[in-house]
Amino acid sequence: MTTAHGNDARATVAVIGAGIMGSAMTRNLVAAGLTTKVWDRSPSATGPLAEAGAVVAASAQEAVQGAGVVITMLPTAGVVESVIFDGGVADAFADGCVWAQMGTIGVEETLRVRDRLAADRPGVMFVDAPVSGSKEPAQQGQLLILASGPATAADAVGPVFDVIGRKTVWLGEAGKGSQVKLVVNAYMSILIEGVAETMELADRLDIGHQQLAEVIEGGPLDAPIADAKFHKMDRRDFAAEFPLEWALKDVDLAIGAARGDTPPLLAALSRQWHSAVAAGHGREDVSAARLALGRPM
Repeated sequence: MTTAHGNDARATVAVIGAGIMGSAMTRNLVAAGLTTKVWDRSPSATGPLAEAGAVVAASAQEAVQGAGVVITMLPTAGVVESVIFDGGVADAFADGCVWAQMGTIGVEETLRVRDRLAADRPGVMFVDAPVSGSKEPAQQGQLLILASGPATAADAVGPVFDVIGRKTVWLGEAGKGSQVKLVVNAYMSILIEGVAETMELADRLDIGHQQLAEVIEGGPLDAPIADAKFHKMDRRDFAAEFPLEWALKDVDLAIGAARGDTPPLLAALSRQWHSAVAAGHGREDVSAARLALGRPM
């Protein structure tokens, strides 16, 4: 184990996972003047970050050594546990550091990770802090951070969260952030599938996309995410901002976390998106839900 001493150590941030979100966070942290170490399972992901000024670590263990705040932005609970615990990274955390788990991995899974950390490294604080926002907000440092965990961690992570997010909402004990994130992403997914099906219906009725946009935009039915995905679908631009396979993962996590009967609309959406992923659209943007509907575009 290592111990972080002094302001310099506390100003060091480690980012584990350099995908769409993690790489954007890293760039913003470097630009804000924070010493930022980064590691990813794919070495090719970190090359451009070295050019931006990040310190590329040879291993995840090396990345977290001496860091006051460790961010994980990894896709699933299985990957988080494999990297942090099976890979020995938890043992390399500095005493007193904060681990901000910012990927969406599920509620029960988050609590399992929290409890495992508490048993292995009681001197490390765990913050459950998934984010709302996709590629562009991440690049602009405009993510909404849904934080939950010990109040004593807020001061340590505050300066870091201020760089990568437009707002941090503290929601209580760890696990609450993940609960709110799944609810928010369920809402987002329903909106996006609604846009896709509305566009399909408009095509069947020979209603032009521009005409439909003029009716909706600026009125009570308008919503920024729906408008953005409408125009991506209209342009046939399915470059990933939030990949469909990860949106589907979150839908399925929300269904799994729901108490009582399965929410019927989410269940139907999940079946539809599983078909879209099976058809090869998983790594495209969530707006590729449009491609799974009706006649070929």
